[in-house]
Amino acid sequence: MIMLPALQDLLAVACGSLVGFSLALIGGGGSILATPLLLYVVGVRDPHLAIGTSAVAVAVNAFANLIPHARAGHVRWRAAFMFAATGVVGAFVGSTLGKLVDGQRLLVLFAVLMLVVAALMLRGRRGGGGDRYPLPHMFSRLGAVGFGAGSLSGFFGIGGGFLIVPGLMFASGMAIIEAIGTSLFSVGAFATTTALNYAASGLVDWRAAIGFIAGGILGGWLGAMGAHRLAKTRGTLHVVFALAIVAVGVFMLVRNLRG
Repeated sequence: MIMLPALQDLLAVACGSLVGFSLALIGGGGSILATPLLLYVVGVRDPHLAIGTSAVAVAVNAFANLIPHARAGHVRWRAAFMFAATGVVGAFVGSTLGKLVDGQRLLVLFAVLMLVVAALMLRGRRGGGGDRYPLPHMFSRLGAVGFGAGSLSGFFGIGGGFLIVPGLMFASGMAIIEAIGTSLFSVGAFATTTALNYAASGLVDWRAAIGFIAGGILGGWLGAMGAHRLAKTRGTLHVVFALAIVAVGVFMLVRNLRG
């Protein structure tokens, strides 16, 4: 199906808004929808091109959404820099390997990852225990967890917030609201590394990326504004997003296994 450029631009903005809203509101989960949205809604046909494009959009949106969280004091900067320092190395390694994998096989693996992410989201995040920051040996823990999260983020071209938020809480002991704010720095850093790696191979649709970015900034600011107001219903929002991810993951799995 050939899509009119104006309609494609509008769809890119709408899809970007959804991703940005999720990134700002729950700190992750939504960015994993960027690649399937680009493939099956916006109309980007090549899987590697969709991954590279989504990485550009997620990087810009994450840094834009970081601003309101930083202003609210929800970012632990020392932990953010340490987590990102090793994570970008992992993101480079992961994205380099991802480019070497056949596109259809990569989408099958991506669909499986979506189902894993949905399962983790449905389990819920345990934000109890309060703020225990900083934990003993925090920086070595942050470095190890950061490298692992960055590698997975780079391989699939995702922000990795669903890993980064609990990873930050586990490694440093920060409260969940601070982990959500702090995670956006690493999401942006990992996605930037992946985007640069894919762009070097010509695997970025810049027009679609611009539309995704424009929508993501709008959705992100709305999500950040609603983060406190919707705190009591965040568990319900996690379930809704998780079920959406399950639906898309199953669709991708069936479509690509059938070839």
